[in-house]
Amino acid sequence: MSDGETDMSERANFSTPQEAFWAGEFGDDYVSRNSGDRVVASNRQLFATALGSVGPISSCLEFGANIGLNLQALRLLHPTLALKAVEINPRAAAILGQLIGPENVVVGSIGAYSSSETFDLVLVKGVLIHLQPETLPVVYEKIYRASHRLILVAEYYNPTPVAVPYRGHADRLFKRDFAGELLDRYPDLTLLNYGFAYHRDVMFPQDDITWFLLEKQSISCR
Repeated sequence: MSDGETDMSERANFSTPQEAFWAGEFGDDYVSRNSGDRVVASNRQLFATALGSVGPISSCLEFGANIGLNLQALRLLHPTLALKAVEINPRAAAILGQLIGPENVVVGSIGAYSSSETFDLVLVKGVLIHLQPETLPVVYEKIYRASHRLILVAEYYNPTPVAVPYRGHADRLFKRDFAGELLDRYPDLTLLNYGFAYHRDVMFPQDDITWFLLEKQSISCR
């Protein structure tokens, strides 16, 4: 199947304008804008800080992994880590498959993801902010069910929900307390750690994101 045919089939059925936006041309352009060793180094530093006290982890699922810059960084910290990912943009997913194996990449939306497999760590970074707010309860459930130990959420934070323009587009970026909503929704989640990563950090800049590490107290997630 040609790339064009793949794009047509993968992008035809999305439940929200935000999903179609990221699966299409804008998502392709994002792949071109976001790459490089410095990004991986900054991600490595963030994950070393966030996960430094949790001990060994053996598996990770990332929702919205794009081309795998977060997973590259995690693998530097945990070389034997088993990696899986969900990615909505077919171009990004193809590049990601070269990194972690195509069999470990699910091409599609987070809301459509369905699996009984669970992981030591579920990661979502810079993704929840781009989802239609009405879909968040379903997405939170996917995140919660996929983890049997840790959830790392790294997003733009705001104490109350707010929509802001994103590169000239309306209704494509939403700030809120994502981690707080997860904690309120699932009583067996506890907050282990949190922090902020600043875009002016001279060594390891991030895009002004706030990260939250949550732990599931119950072994069973069903």
